[in-house]
Amino acid sequence: MSSPALADFLDASVRSATPLLLAALGETVAERSGVINVGIEGTIIAGCLAGLVAATVVGPNAALLAAGIAGIGIALIFVVVAIGLAADQIITGTAITMLGLGLTSTLYRVIYGDGGAALSAPTLSVIGIPLLQDIPVVGRALFRQPLPTYLAELMVPAIWYWLHRTQSGLAIRATGENPGASLASGISTRRVQTTAVLFGGMCGGLAGGTLVLAQVGTFTEGMSAGRGFVAIAIVALGRWHPVGVAMAALVFGMASALQFLFQALNLNLPYQIFLALPYLLTLLALALTRGVYRAPAALGARKAVRG
Repeated sequence: MSSPALADFLDASVRSATPLLLAALGETVAERSGVINVGIEGTIIAGCLAGLVAATVVGPNAALLAAGIAGIGIALIFVVVAIGLAADQIITGTAITMLGLGLTSTLYRVIYGDGGAALSAPTLSVIGIPLLQDIPVVGRALFRQPLPTYLAELMVPAIWYWLHRTQSGLAIRATGENPGASLASGISTRRVQTTAVLFGGMCGGLAGGTLVLAQVGTFTEGMSAGRGFVAIAIVALGRWHPVGVAMAALVFGMASALQFLFQALNLNLPYQIFLALPYLLTLLALALTRGVYRAPAALGARKAVRG
């Protein structure tokens, strides 16, 4: 592969990885607190629609904030049911995903009508960092990207520091490992998990906003396309560590970029095979790493949300 082609591939990989990384980082924090939010798919699609609507009204920069707020709104429903009422997290998350997909489709048709499919929104401009963007091969991929990519890159060390070097981060990790002991030591496990899930919802909304505002520039029903479930797999493959999650997200971003590369080669194969690459990689990676990692001890346990 020539240097220009490799640079294009890396650039596409980073762009594809950005929404996955944002969603996975938020899910990492939630799962470290003992809550698995399968409804992250719903927060992503909510962020997509909110980003589109806000971009057409106030512009793309403020729309990214609106997408994050929409994600928090969807996550709040999960908090009330799964944490407040101690309902099963998997069932609740599945219902939240279905709610998000159905609600956004309905609202899109109500707001824009059946002819809204051709609607395009203002998108975020690319921000180049002087000198660094001129580094051969990797410069454009790392230092000439829209705002959400830089935000995701900065969030990796920030979340690591939060989880491992602050008192609130210690409370999150302790709650995810032993909620009973955390409660006995004076930690409000419900408050900790609520904060973690809402943060995850915000990140999911930002991921959806990134899809619309930094990539496709429009909204289509179901455009989240399973990215929430891929993000959950990325968290497991990254072993619930922000740096590992970033590396796993980049691998999946490369898989997505490969599908575009293979389609451009005009291979005589059904294009659906290339579209399935990221999802096939998810199944393969989970199968090969089965038993290699250990999840937070109280992940998904109802008793973890009653304190």
